[in-house]
Parts: sequence; C-alpha cells; structure tokens
Amino acid sequence: MVDATKSGSRSRPAAAKPTFARWSKVFLAELATTSNISASAKKARVPVATVYETRRRNPEFYRAWQQALCEGYDHLEMELLMRLRTGEIKRAAGAKVGVRTYENAVALRQLAAHKDSVARQRAIRDNESAAEVVESINAKLDLMRQRALAAGEDVWAVEGDDEPA
Repeated sequence: MVDATKSGSRSRPAAAKPTFARWSKVFLAELATTSNISASAKKARVPVATVYETRRRNPEFYRAWQQALCEGYDHLEMELLMRLRTGEIKRAAGAKVGVRTYENAVALRQLAAHKDSVARQRAIRDNESAAEVVESINAKLDLMRQRALAAGEDVWAVEGDDEPA
C-alpha cells in the first residue's frame, strides 16, 4: 500500500544518501577535470562542507584530492594556453557567424587559487620519481657487483690504483 499525504498525493521514498565510495569517486574525477571544488561537489551530489570535512578527517582522501587537483591544474594550464593562442569562437544569439573571443579571467583565477597546493603536489610527485631513479640505479650497481664477484673480480679496485702511495 502506498502512503498518502494529507493532500492525497503519493509520497516518494527519500533518496538514498550517496555512499563515500560512490560520491568520492565522482567528486575526484570531476575535480581532476575542472579544478572546481564546488562544481565537483555538486556533480557528486554532496554538500561542499561534506567534502571539506572528509578531506580534513581522511588522509587518503586528502592525498587523492591533491592528486586530482594537480591533474586538473595541468589540464587548466593546457586549456588556457590553447585559448591564449587560438581564442574561442562564440556566436551571439541569432548570429550566423561567430566571433573569436579571448576570455581567460576565470581560468586565471583558478590557476592562482590552486597554484601553491599544486606546486606542493608536483614536488611530492617529483621526489617520488627521483627516489625511483636512485633505487633503479642502486639495483643495477648491485647486479654489476654480484656479476663481478661471481667472476672473481675485485669490485672495489679502482683502475690506475696499482701505484704505491
């Protein structure tokens, strides 16, 4: 049986609240695309306060947020460069021909708003890459030492070290 309100219309069940797993995925994907926190929260159907609160309390979500923001920032930089070079063609209502415009104020505000946090995230990313390179070099050196030892070579000998001191 369907519940009826006093006006006689049928009531609908309350919409289920989106789970963290669902809304966070949508939010982070949109943030990586737009660099816009409010628009990303709206797309994920959660209040902006919820995303900020979750970011404050959940370190893993905070890291994912920073990575998404960095990706979105990169996209925004590329889009802005494209606009600066080519402009955008916009057509007025009823016009047959578009006009090339160069409206970049919003993109510049977004870049300015996220510049510091993206710089921090890029530094983290670059440090991780540097650590991987050093680790790779060390692994190759270890392999070379093992091969030299297996061949009976003195791995610590330096060429030209035969002369007495």
